[in-house]
Amino acid sequence: MSDLWKTDTIPFVGNDDPRQGLGFHYYQPDRVVAGKKMSEWLRFGVAYWHSFQQRLVDPFGEGTAQRPYDSLTDPLELALAKVDYSFEFYQKLGVEYFCFHDRDIAPEGDTLRETNQNLDKVVDRIEKRQQETGIKLLWNTCNLFTNPRFQAGAATSPFADVFAYSGAQLKHSLEIAKRLGAENYVFWGGREGYENLWNTDLKREQDHMASFFHAAVDYAKEIGLDSQFLIEPKPKEPTTHQYDFDAATSIAFLKTYGLDDSFKLNLEGNHANLAGHSYQHEVRVARSAGMLGSLDANQGDKLLGWDLDEFPSDLYETTAVMWEVLSEGSIGPRGGLNFDAKPRRSSYTEEDLFAAHIVGMDSYAAGLLVAAKLKEDGFIDEILQKRYSSFDQGIGKKIEDGQFTLADLEEYSLDKTQSELMNANEPGELETIKATLNNYLVKALADA
Repeated sequence: MSDLWKTDTIPFVGNDDPRQGLGFHYYQPDRVVAGKKMSEWLRFGVAYWHSFQQRLVDPFGEGTAQRPYDSLTDPLELALAKVDYSFEFYQKLGVEYFCFHDRDIAPEGDTLRETNQNLDKVVDRIEKRQQETGIKLLWNTCNLFTNPRFQAGAATSPFADVFAYSGAQLKHSLEIAKRLGAENYVFWGGREGYENLWNTDLKREQDHMASFFHAAVDYAKEIGLDSQFLIEPKPKEPTTHQYDFDAATSIAFLKTYGLDDSFKLNLEGNHANLAGHSYQHEVRVARSAGMLGSLDANQGDKLLGWDLDEFPSDLYETTAVMWEVLSEGSIGPRGGLNFDAKPRRSSYTEEDLFAAHIVGMDSYAAGLLVAAKLKEDGFIDEILQKRYSSFDQGIGKKIEDGQFTLADLEEYSLDKTQSELMNANEPGELETIKATLNNYLVKALADA
């Protein structure tokens, strides 16, 4: 790959020249921001499926990706070549983590036994490369949605044989998580939902999914797997409705079935948009409930209502997300930013694959810098303190402390006039807040 492939790592070039090349303008892994290194706040990971397995297909066209292993035809030889290529990619990009689905990394056989044998051969190579490079596994997961056997779901399939096969596949995947030192283990229910309610027993399917998760928790304890379990919400696609619709729905499900002590959430920007939310909203909901686990770094196109998995470049969004992360103190106990994203179909070269990751890493580094300046100046915190200050004294303090009855509230309110109640409000100043955020974006990055 051109001269870039001969270099050790992608360089930091600064922001003196705004024209983007194959260098970082904002991301410096050892730069200390808000008390921690950038690399500690962000913990970037590369998604194996998009970067090395995905051919840049879309529903209307074949793949365009050009990779050096394209000439290989033997499935296992190809799988091993991708491992070697991927670890060189991680090192040159300067990331410390990667993520994968089991079926991304190795070809399936006719039986699960054959498939596991193929998988183990590739895991051997991954483990060897990990030992050589120090690259770590942020999380792995099962692909329980691509194969036609999962057409009606996996853990929610109405067919017992499919449920059983899914559990057997999960068992081996959890064993691989332990072997490779996965910091997290993700469950994304790609087809865990319904297409139509007339042929769906919704309660029964959700009961089955909960029992599947409980079995996973039990087996993790049995084998001594110390990975944080994560649920990744998505509202639709490919199903009409998925049972992990959004953060709030997923949290309610976990609490209903007694799984909230074992699971947290892995949240994605594009999935948030499909659910009708901002990415910041989903992160806020999760961290407010103590359920923030990890993040997938991508974005969608606001003009297109489907899951595009674009690399993140919206600095307003990355600032909002990193504000939530700074407020929480971390992305999650073991979380990171996994680039569940792919270049556009017309960006098919190896250089494009690097450029896409650089844009994503710089965008979150820039968001971190802006959010840290907001936090340092106390701008948002002052707004919140002032807006809710009436709950710090008097009747508000009693309400806050739960030391009130409805009779107390009646006695306090009976003779309040409408003008007094209106004067109890203060302007939200949303226009000023939005303008100030824009000013911080410009100034903090200019000073970076």
